[in-house]
Amino acid sequence: MHNVFTLMRPPPGSGKTMLAKGFPSILPDLTLDEALEITKIHSISGLLKNNAIISQRPFRSPHHTISKVSLVGGGRIPKPGEVSLAHLGVLFLDELPEFQKSALEVLRQPIEDQEVTISRVNASLTFPASFTLITSMNPCPCGYLTDPAHECICTPQQIKNYQGKISGPLLDRLDIFVEIPSTTYDELQTKPKGESSSVIKKRVDAARERQNQRYQNLDIFYNAQLTPKLMEIYCKLGPAEENLMKNVYTKMKLSARGYHRILKLARTIADLDGSKTIQVNHLSEAIQYRGMTRLS
Repeated sequence: MHNVFTLMRPPPGSGKTMLAKGFPSILPDLTLDEALEITKIHSISGLLKNNAIISQRPFRSPHHTISKVSLVGGGRIPKPGEVSLAHLGVLFLDELPEFQKSALEVLRQPIEDQEVTISRVNASLTFPASFTLITSMNPCPCGYLTDPAHECICTPQQIKNYQGKISGPLLDRLDIFVEIPSTTYDELQTKPKGESSSVIKKRVDAARERQNQRYQNLDIFYNAQLTPKLMEIYCKLGPAEENLMKNVYTKMKLSARGYHRILKLARTIADLDGSKTIQVNHLSEAIQYRGMTRLS
């Protein structure tokens, strides 16, 4: 499972929450080791039911009033927070700007390190936190800034303050930016058919198996866990891809983190395509997903 961070910012009512809740249906099945690891976390949190092993990837969707302690873990006797309860699953933050800014900022470390360390006087505990973060937000307080069918009633200052709750360093840790337009009446009536979750899941499972084979002798499992040194081996670019990446790095003024995230995402897109190497089309798609590095 590639650790993808997705930001969706359509007008209200576009189905962003429904899409997020359906995301776990295309994730790979849990291995026994993964199921045991998730079960241990829920057990020490007092959330295990009937002492049964958890067989489904977790989907956690905390309310925006959650505190930073509840989000990342802590307390007098440290317990896992939502980021650890979502380990190997999905953490969905709906209406992202409504969360406390201090709570959002503490997400930066677990996103980067895929674990959370809580230090107290008598002990220091580390909980795993490798999750897929999906966030959603409206572009402004009223929700209609980008909607051609409705007039936005927010002032420029209100929009600036609303979007300013999401910091640049947090945005830099997001891999995929998706904007979803509102649905028209005709589109609702025609009900165009897309791929089912089961069809998509087959491609995801195949990509997961390719990564399992590639990293079988390493202490990593997913492309998202690649270090810069390992990326030199597994994310090699040909001359055309190298030239494209060089131009994009300059024009988009990417950070080193942004550069590495594009390469890792391109590696995953290549895996989904069944390709052994990263091609121009894989790299272009990864770059496209990162095209929106600012909210406005």
